[in-house]
Amino acid sequence: MSDIWGYQPTTGYTAGTNLTGYKVEATDGSIGKVDKHSDEVGSSCIVVDIGVWIFGKHVLLPAGTITLIDASEKKIHVSCTKAEIKDSPEFDKDKHLGDPGYHDAVGEYYDAPRL
Repeated sequence: MSDIWGYQPTTGYTAGTNLTGYKVEATDGSIGKVDKHSDEVGSSCIVVDIGVWIFGKHVLLPAGTITLIDASEKKIHVSCTKAEIKDSPEFDKDKHLGDPGYHDAVGEYYDAPRL
């Protein structure tokens, strides 16, 4: 992925759109709902509540993992499997706001080649 922390032009995202509450679809099925999102340049992302799968877990998905945003269905499609999302680093709001190493680790996880 060229810019893991930016929305790709092909996703259909319009700056300022509120994605909170949208369902998140992994490549192999539904994984949760958007709890928060950011369209901040250089750190655009969604925070997904995957509590359905693992009680109370939230994960940070960089905007570069988004393949399509369907506003009419309120669904976001991502380029990851449910297992990849479940195994991802858990969202840490304190580190997200003040630890650039956390962003690097999350970015590297999602930007790594998939087998």
